[in-house]
Amino acid sequence: MATMPAQVLEVPRPDWMSDDLTMLEDMANRFMEEEIAPHYERYEKQEIVDRQAWEKAGAAGLLCASMPEEYGGVGGTYAHEAIITEAIGHTGVDGFGIALHNAIVAPYILHHGSEEQKQKWLPRLATGELIGAIAMTEPGAGSDLQGVKATARKDGNHYVINGSKTFITNGQNANLVIVVVKTDPTAGAKGTSLMVVETDEVEGFERGRNLDKIGLKANDTSELFFNDVRIPTANLLGTEEGQGFIQLMTELPQERLLIANQAISMIERALALTIDYVRERKAFGKTVLDFQNTQFKLAELKSEATMARVFVNHCVEQHLKGELTPTTASMAKYMLTDLQCKVMDECLQLHGGYGYMNEYPIARMFRDARVQRIYGGTNEIMKLLIARSL
Repeated sequence: MATMPAQVLEVPRPDWMSDDLTMLEDMANRFMEEEIAPHYERYEKQEIVDRQAWEKAGAAGLLCASMPEEYGGVGGTYAHEAIITEAIGHTGVDGFGIALHNAIVAPYILHHGSEEQKQKWLPRLATGELIGAIAMTEPGAGSDLQGVKATARKDGNHYVINGSKTFITNGQNANLVIVVVKTDPTAGAKGTSLMVVETDEVEGFERGRNLDKIGLKANDTSELFFNDVRIPTANLLGTEEGQGFIQLMTELPQERLLIANQAISMIERALALTIDYVRERKAFGKTVLDFQNTQFKLAELKSEATMARVFVNHCVEQHLKGELTPTTASMAKYMLTDLQCKVMDECLQLHGGYGYMNEYPIARMFRDARVQRIYGGTNEIMKLLIARSL
């Protein structure tokens, strides 16, 4: 069973961290430790989290916490989602895919959906009756969203969707999928639209493989196929076709900040676990921590992690004020995930041979970290976006 590691970074609580958020932090950590962690090895082996776990999270108020109360949420802010996301990282249940559901899928509906759409979908997302996914990536289009080939053709009062998607997080569990499609394949970015598909209510929708990944085994990641899938025209997000690319660009900074929150929580956990390990492990008659190399390496990692934590807290504050720029969000995503992979590698090395054994948490954290530099836009794309600000 995973447990919350001791705090290793000496960073003051940010101004946005209210008493209510401190209570949420305690509750979220306790929920992950008691309700998710005891079953997590099974989730890893079956490569999917039980739907019952989602329903328990909904009952605990941990789904759609940033959604308004009139739509089934708790009326929180992104700070609530950051706290919940970091509880997942701090307790080592990183494959529980509620962060995407909460802080990526639901906001698309809140910010771009009609009142009818919000009333229809958000309360069911908040209970876990609906599990959300967003289908952007295709076999031939990853970070280049303008390269999407899936289409939605209008037919009376319906759209007919055709195409395939891959690497879709929550892909096996999801029964509400926001699909990035071309409504006008000749118009480039201006021909992109977002469609909401309730998979239980349509024909022609198929799930492909639950993909065999290096890490995050507990999180179902899938191929999705749309073969003449008919949905009502009312399932278009936005007031008209062609708004999808702008909607994506509007929401991507939060997605990239979310990935940075995931990264810093895993960094903190890795450091805490490694410090505990080197204090106990003996080599040549003394603890591994007694060696100057160990002390210097951990001093370096703690320093870098402290700066990263301060930066992430600053980005959350900026986002809560509505002032987080796409450039700064890209910096957070790229810098934090690069550091995350460095920390996991160095901490595994300090575990020696045991770090390569799956029974030690650092081994799984090493595997789980790698994808962070890829999804949400590769770190190379982040550098391109930052370079445009020069």
